[in-house]
Order: sequence, then structure tokens, then C-alpha cells
Amino acid sequence: MSTIEFSNLKRKDTIAQLKKEHFDLVVIGGGITGGGIALDAASRGLKVALVEKNDFASGTSSKSTKLIHGGLRYLKQFDFWLVKEVGSERAIVHKLAPHLVLPEKMLLPLIENGSYGKWLTSIGLKVYDILAQVTGEDKRKMLEKKEALKLEPLLPKKILKGAGYYAEYRTDDARLTIENIKTSLQFGATALNYASVTDFIYKDKTIAGVAVKDELSGKTFTINAKYVISAAGPWVDELRSVNNSKKGKRLHLTKGVHLVFPKEKLPVKQSVYFDIPDGRMMFAIPRGKVTYVGTTDTNFNLDKDNVRTDLADAIYLLSAVNNMFPKINLEMEDIVSSWAGLRPLIHEEGKSASELSRKDEIFTSDTGLISIAGGKLTGYRKMAERVVDRIAKMLEEDHQKELKPCTTDKIPLCGNEFKKFKHVKKYITAIYERIQIDGFSEHDAWFLVTNYGKQTETVLELYSKRKETDNATKLILAELQFGIAYEMVQDPMDFFIRRTGRLYFDIDSVRQFMEPVLQEFQVVYKVDDAQILQWKETLMAELEEHSNFSMERV
Repeated sequence: MSTIEFSNLKRKDTIAQLKKEHFDLVVIGGGITGGGIALDAASRGLKVALVEKNDFASGTSSKSTKLIHGGLRYLKQFDFWLVKEVGSERAIVHKLAPHLVLPEKMLLPLIENGSYGKWLTSIGLKVYDILAQVTGEDKRKMLEKKEALKLEPLLPKKILKGAGYYAEYRTDDARLTIENIKTSLQFGATALNYASVTDFIYKDKTIAGVAVKDELSGKTFTINAKYVISAAGPWVDELRSVNNSKKGKRLHLTKGVHLVFPKEKLPVKQSVYFDIPDGRMMFAIPRGKVTYVGTTDTNFNLDKDNVRTDLADAIYLLSAVNNMFPKINLEMEDIVSSWAGLRPLIHEEGKSASELSRKDEIFTSDTGLISIAGGKLTGYRKMAERVVDRIAKMLEEDHQKELKPCTTDKIPLCGNEFKKFKHVKKYITAIYERIQIDGFSEHDAWFLVTNYGKQTETVLELYSKRKETDNATKLILAELQFGIAYEMVQDPMDFFIRRTGRLYFDIDSVRQFMEPVLQEFQVVYKVDDAQILQWKETLMAELEEHSNFSMERV
């Protein structure tokens, strides 16, 4: 259980440490790739600093489909290596955080003239099982039409021919990121959000550190380091430009959009991976009180700091869902939330957005800047291992220092004191028994455990000491207290979006608890009324942005 203080209340101390120390490695980017690299490098004994220009996981790593999955569609592209790697990674990442990476059965409907025929699906899923070393109950099953309809009555009876049934895992990408970063602290890493790299420091024409702007104070400082890795996702090419090394391969950004509906409007019983008439595939995934669907895959050339779901995206996804589930007639006003994010893929001439490879690539500039881009959420640990192996090689050549091999497949993430998923389920039941007396539901227990794991104990301890009379308010403020003390929460958006996922999966709770949360921020951070008003306006704009789809948004 993480008891390491990780708080912006100690920001001055953190910056002082970053300025004073000489690091082995600076990691730029606090998404899942950067977080994975920080943990891998620190656990091998390197002195690591990680800086992120916004909040941790605020870019791509809070806006994925939130699946740790093997990439079945890559079989169609004959990308067996990718399927094998990410397939076997699923089970490893589940073991590292079984409270956060949850088993999820996936139904693949076989329909007339669909992407997958019965024979191809059966063979494909079999290959998938072999490559990903799937065992026992999780092995694929082929279902007849009747069995498929029993599992999911909403499927289209007229054109349904059967289904494949196989195992995947669901996660919260932003939580997975923060837990990786927090776990890296246990190995001595130092991490800071709201700190953007503006330039590189050079010694004898080789990178020797970074110039950083503290986005909160506006002040700049430098961090000295032997090596620098850029894991800045969609912003990798910008940093290569700063380093004058943007040549050869470049990024190709595509946008992925997801829509969220109340469970009663799209009551699928489990996750479904289904055909879209244009030949692509899409997910519908139940999660707590909602079901979300996605994703789109379109080229993106606009402002990377302002990626929006527009009306065309919403119409495309709505029509795809209504096409596959004919008993459901979803309309624009049924959308309760949404998110849009970018995939930093590697450009390949002549390929469409959805044809581009999801493989990661490492670029090293003449001055020694190492950049990593591409890849999938599922493969984050192997991406980190590959890039830290590159550092190990350089360390041996430059400093005759040998680094031990990667062990992140055996390092449980913060909050994980569970041996198996059944222990997570038992713990959810135990937490429910403890909190139901205060009027909380089974969903509340599920939410706490799948968010915080065993760190739920710390949240409940904080809850028991608070003085508010309304228990629901008391609990959310205990979560906020935990986030500020142990998870670097700096503003309400960090809390409502990335630490708790409420803006996406429980948007009403953002409206319900906005005022007490803002009051708590004012007390803890001692900010003035003008700052509180600004935060409130930002939150209101976020609520509008994510949930209101009118014709004006074309």
C-alpha cells in the first residue's frame, strides 16, 4: 500500500530536488509509456526524474478504449508478432494490478457479410489463444446463434449466424498510469506534473539535461541527467524539432472518440466487439452505471491540446450502434458523456488511419535524445523494457556500468495486495459490508476497490475522520484528500477526470459534488475566490463539452 507522500503541497521541495540532483535519466511525458519507463528504469537502479507538461495521463493515456486486449484485428493484418506480445502481456498486467485490470468476456457476433466468417473467427481465436497462451476457462468458445442470443439478446436476430466468445481485460488507463508512477517512487524516482520541457541542455554536442518551465509559477529551472527519453506521445515530434532531429520517420496522429450512455439506454450484458457497415470494428463495453462505445479512427491535424468529439463523430458511432442492436434506438440526447483522444502512430505512406501499424518505434538523435512513439496501452510494459534496454546498452558503453535486467513483470502496482482476481471480488464484498451501514451501495464498494485496490483502507480511514454530515459528500472529499496527499492532484479536473473517471462514467456526480470539492480545494490550497471561479467555469465547460451534442457542434 502506497504511503509515500506524492503531493503538490510539497511542490517547492520536489522542484528543489530536481534542480539539485544529477539524474541518470529524465523521462519526458507522464502518460502510460513514461510511467512504465520510470518504473522500469528506477527498479533497475537508475536515478530517475519524470516531468509532464499537464497532469499525468492527461493526453492519450486517459482517452483510450480502456482495454488491455490482444488486438484480435491485427490477426487480419497478419501481425502475429504484435498479437503474441500484447496477448501475453494481458495476463502479466492483470497479475500486477488485478483490482485495476479486470477480466472481461468479449462477444464477437458473426453476421451475414460481416468482417469475420465462422471459419476465420474460429481459426483466428484459436491462433489468438495459442499466441497469447490463454488457458482454462478463458479459452475461446464458438457459439451457435441461439447461444449467442441467450448471452446477448440485443444482437440482430435476422442477420446473426453465431458468435465467438473469448477473454480480454478492462482497465482505467489513467489509474494504471498513476499507479505505475507511484510505484516508481518506491524505487526512488521523482515525478512532477505541470512541468513542461522547453529546451535541452547540451554538453559537447550531447544532451545532458532539460530546461523546464513550472506551469504553475511560470518559473524555469534545469534538470541535469546522463540520458533523456521523450515519451511525449502526440508531442514527440515537437520535441524532436526542438532537438533539430525531426527527420526520417514521423508521427501520424489519428483521433479516437468514445460515447457514453446510461446502462438502461444500452443494456448490453457484457462487452461486444462488432461490425460497422464501413468494414471497421467497434466495442460496446458495460462499466458500472453506464455503457460506452468506440472508437472512431480518423486523421487529425488540428490543435493537439484541444481534441474534441464533434457531431460527425457522434453520428457515426450512434448509427453503428443502432445498426448492430436494432432493438435499441439511441439518439443524440441519450449521450451522457464522451471523450476524444489521439493515437501517436508512425506514418506509413499510402495507408489509411485504421491500416497504420500499432507497433512502437524508438528514434535516437545524433545528440542522444531517445524518443519512443506508437504502440498500444496493452504493450506499455514491453515498450518501457525495450527503451530502458537501450539505455542499459549506452550506460555500459559510456560508463562501463551494467544494469540489471527488467523485473517489472514481478512488481505489483500500488494498491495490489491480491494474489488472484477472486480475492479482489471478496474484498469488494467485505468493503460493501463495512460501508452499507452508512447508506452506500455495492456499486460504491466496487468503485472504491477497482479504483484504489487496498488503498481503499487509506480512503476509508480519511473518511472516518471527516466531519461532514452527508456521508456521500464525506466519502468523495476523503477520496479528494487521498488524491491531494498521495496522487499529485492539483486541480478539480485532475480529480474528476483522471483520478476517478467520474466525468466519463458518473457525470452526474461531478454536478452533484462540484461545490464541496471546490470548497475543499480552497481550504487545502489556500487559493482566492477568483481561482475557484475559474476552476468552476472550466468544470462547467468540461461538462458541456463532454455531454451536450447540438447542431452547433458541426
